[in-house]
Amino acid sequence: MTETNDAGSWVRSWGASPQAAHDGLGSLDDHPPLADVTLRQVVRISGGGRRVRIRFTNEFGTAPFTIGAAQVGLAAPGGGVRPGSERVLTFSGASAVTVPAGAPILSDPVDLPLPALARLSISFYLPGRVETCTCHDPALETGWTIPGDAVATPTLPENAGILPVRALISAVELLPDAPAKAIVTVGDSRTDGAGSTPDTNHSWPELLAERLAGRDVAARYVSNQGISGNRLLNDGIGAAVLTRFDRDVLATPGLGYVVLSVGGNDLGISFAPRDDGPLADFLKMFPGAPVTTDDVIAGYRRLIARARDHGVQVYATTIAPFEGAEIYTPEAESARRAVNAWIRTGGGFDAVLDFDAVWRDPDRPSRIREDFHCGDHLHGNDAGYRALADSIDLSLFR
Repeated sequence: MTETNDAGSWVRSWGASPQAAHDGLGSLDDHPPLADVTLRQVVRISGGGRRVRIRFTNEFGTAPFTIGAAQVGLAAPGGGVRPGSERVLTFSGASAVTVPAGAPILSDPVDLPLPALARLSISFYLPGRVETCTCHDPALETGWTIPGDAVATPTLPENAGILPVRALISAVELLPDAPAKAIVTVGDSRTDGAGSTPDTNHSWPELLAERLAGRDVAARYVSNQGISGNRLLNDGIGAAVLTRFDRDVLATPGLGYVVLSVGGNDLGISFAPRDDGPLADFLKMFPGAPVTTDDVIAGYRRLIARARDHGVQVYATTIAPFEGAEIYTPEAESARRAVNAWIRTGGGFDAVLDFDAVWRDPDRPSRIREDFHCGDHLHGNDAGYRALADSIDLSLFR
């Protein structure tokens, strides 16, 4: 039964879309097996609250795995935990739990007052081997592996290693002090924050959360469900948005708003040049037949209908330019402009966030402004993502 009180009910304050390790960017390929090891990961929540629970995930696992002990606390610099903030996590009252293959699991709630934008440390011990790690790749925030059971260790030991993915966790949920709603942003690498400085929380959804923090709005919780390399229509790097929409978006506790920021990879990959060079190996990660602008628009319409069935507002961002990137072609540019025209004028969305207008070079609109991309003409840098977040009208999230 969902726990409720006069302040409302559970709301998601942080999220990372789960994916199979082999469907990501390969960050775990050369990593030692996860066995007899403690994972310590830091997440920055969006809105605050007074009770917290953690969503662990084995949704892409091929076998069960066991959590032998788990703990949360306020993160201290360098992988430490702030003294006095430690809280032991339990699972139906037990300190250990086995997570079935193909399933998530929620911890029991614990009392822990958390202000907006707090950095939360999550530690858990894996006594056995994790055969297939459900993760989010890349992490964009440093996590660590520590040999043995180090869940209660307050400072990071010298033998800690780097964990290159978000491993086995997918959400932080809170009981807020006042009624609240969650904003879910769902998209590809530009939503995920690729190109931003690691360990700075500079994706545009995280920067949007900063702008919302402390404001008198119900929707001050932001869950980033971007996956780098993701597409709207076809699986490849992560399940397609159409496939994962119910799990990653509609099942979000406290859901009030959806922001769709996807479709660019569908078009870019469909019209990418086909040759025998390095690009050909990259394109092998993206199965499925090429798609058209009509296919992408039809995909948007399906998501809009599913979201509105749940009574939530649906917004969309326009697709920002990418001339200069390897996958660029003039045909993809024409398709991008056609889809953007529909997003702006088709009347399908409750509001449009015009990211194309923010990023495009006024002298060459098919390119990102030089001061807004990270060097690859595709992904933003910190300034670029800040410009996107700053362009969003906060009155859309009353």
